[in-house]
Amino acid sequence: MRAGLNWQRVQALVAAERASYIARNPESARLAGEAAQHLLFGVPMHWMNDWSTPFPLTVREAAGACFRDADSHEYIDFCLGDTGAMFGHAPQPVAQAIARQSARGYTAMLPSEDAGPVAAELSRRFGLPCWQFALSASDANRFVLRWLRAATGRSKVLVFNGCYHGTVDDVFVDLVNGVPTQRDSLLGQVYKLTDHTVVVEFNDLPALEAALKQGDIACVLAEPVMTNVGMVLPQPGFWDAAQQLIRQHGALLVIDETHTISSGPGGYARAHGMQPDALVIGKPISGGVPCAVYGFTEELARRVERAKRSAPPGHSGIGTTLSANMFAMAAMRANLEEVMTEQAYQHMFALAAQLADGLRDVIGRHQLPWCVTQIGARTEFQFTLTAPRNGSEAQAVMDSELEQAIHLYLLNRGLLITPFHNMLLVCPATTVRDTAQLMSAFDDCLAGLT
Repeated sequence: MRAGLNWQRVQALVAAERASYIARNPESARLAGEAAQHLLFGVPMHWMNDWSTPFPLTVREAAGACFRDADSHEYIDFCLGDTGAMFGHAPQPVAQAIARQSARGYTAMLPSEDAGPVAAELSRRFGLPCWQFALSASDANRFVLRWLRAATGRSKVLVFNGCYHGTVDDVFVDLVNGVPTQRDSLLGQVYKLTDHTVVVEFNDLPALEAALKQGDIACVLAEPVMTNVGMVLPQPGFWDAAQQLIRQHGALLVIDETHTISSGPGGYARAHGMQPDALVIGKPISGGVPCAVYGFTEELARRVERAKRSAPPGHSGIGTTLSANMFAMAAMRANLEEVMTEQAYQHMFALAAQLADGLRDVIGRHQLPWCVTQIGARTEFQFTLTAPRNGSEAQAVMDSELEQAIHLYLLNRGLLITPFHNMLLVCPATTVRDTAQLMSAFDDCLAGLT
């Protein structure tokens, strides 16, 4: 038995589903074979091999909550680009804005007419007055760490065990048996990350306080809800106490809302009354066009400006040539003004709640010791009866083989969920019929396993 399941049945299901996938997707197989001649690892990015499939599934087109593959199969997409397409594939207002901008230029290293209105809307939504732009949340987090180290004169950043903030080197530190340890999977790392990165468990206020008391932490970089190690919710009162400790010890709080923007039009922090010093949002903010934003409080913005003006001339290490390009700014303006609406969020919240309740019902009927967590439009099931309280607990219950078995079963029935964990997103185009189809297939999958 494993996670309440007979493992021989799981292995038998995987064998059958792999054979079915191979038989159903000859064109994807052909394209994968051709691509392997010139693509490193056979895919545009090496992690595209980490899905549950025997070979990569090639996407032909995507719109709304669905996509079509090279073999003309249609899928309901509950992955949505792991939040990159959280508001649906090719939302019409964004598509129209891109079409208009395509004839008006892409990049010029100068502000476009959309820049001011976009910054004003970001300020209105998120409550921070000063903004800058990047091409990804990874870049935005990296830039914010530079700004805050410069502004505070402190070198260290504190993160929570099991966190994910893109490809920022500083965050690849875990607690292994309670000891901060540089992650072995980080390729080509040549300097010791633990010299400047402090890691503690999420929801552990005494550990957070002990680290902050050293007086060398520039900032705490955190998701308000941990999402990439399986969802881990803050315990009641955690963030109120944590924010007080961070302020008391002269550090700053950076909230990464790239995934938790699923919590509402102003993100989790605004919905729950948090007051971060800086905020980062990445992949969904421009409707899937590469772009990210980061904002500062007025006080922090002035400190950042002083740091830049007092520094020697030359490259700051912050910003890239294509940051805030005209194409991305046009897409972001359309997405913010016409797609990320209160009405769209209310639709997503209602569907996600139905989905979460349906998953709990299916899991309960099969008497499995699993739990379901929902944050706004984001839902996840985990292989534990009680929701994890920190990154170590979340990692301990993850089972990649079981995840891939379930994912492949659903994929062969036209349903895609997020790889690496069991996250499901709904978008404005998702329907009640879509969620019902998912729950029916999930029920059938568990029946075959139990």
